[in-house]
Amino acid sequence: MSLPRHPGNGSRKTSCFACQSRARSEWCELKDDDLALLNQAKTANLYAPGQVIFYQGNPCLGIYCVEEGTVALRKSDAHGHSVISRLYHTGSTMGYLEYFAGEPYSGTAEALVPSRICFIDRAAVRRLLEHNPNLGFRFLRRLATDLRDAEQTKLDLVALPLRARLAHLLLVLKERFGEVDEDGSISIELPISRQDIAALLGVRPESVSRSIRQLEQDRVAKFHGRTVIVPDLDPLLDELETSRAR
Repeated sequence: MSLPRHPGNGSRKTSCFACQSRARSEWCELKDDDLALLNQAKTANLYAPGQVIFYQGNPCLGIYCVEEGTVALRKSDAHGHSVISRLYHTGSTMGYLEYFAGEPYSGTAEALVPSRICFIDRAAVRRLLEHNPNLGFRFLRRLATDLRDAEQTKLDLVALPLRARLAHLLLVLKERFGEVDEDGSISIELPISRQDIAALLGVRPESVSRSIRQLEQDRVAKFHGRTVIVPDLDPLLDELETSRAR
């Protein structure tokens, strides 16, 4: 399946100067002249849930920035089995590893919610790096952070029980998809299925279902389809903190 150069539902010209997520990305390093170059070179597109931004195995044509939304990176094996390996949120940069390594995209990026994604082609990225070497150091910092997070994830898989890992994932998703109800409880609209949750946690879906039942029995959370109701945040926080303190 080929990758269109500028995918998505219609190009939207948004200004990099006014971008709210730029401060959380590598592009915060750019000054006015380079920012003007980025603004001219980038293309912003809107993606509906389920739309693909780039495909695993396609040549890396450039770097993508999540201006707003949430994107799942899915990786497929030789048999076509697909699992989510990570989530990207507002301010995240996608495809930079493949750009610097000169390799194809390592996974398929799919919008989970309505998302605005900016694309900067390879030539423009190279010009910006030549004009502003500090931008390269920003990407090195991003790489170091990603490696640290990956190591922490591996450690959690070994050290933390599944119930605590599930609680941690719910806390992360709460920041993006949680709303406080009138009674003070928190509603979280999950953007992914239980099967995808299991893949992120490195277990089978049946194991996730058992942990969900345990959380419900202890009244830590209630699950209704993809809606999670957390009556009180403290017990959910205790699930993670108690396990890490052991």
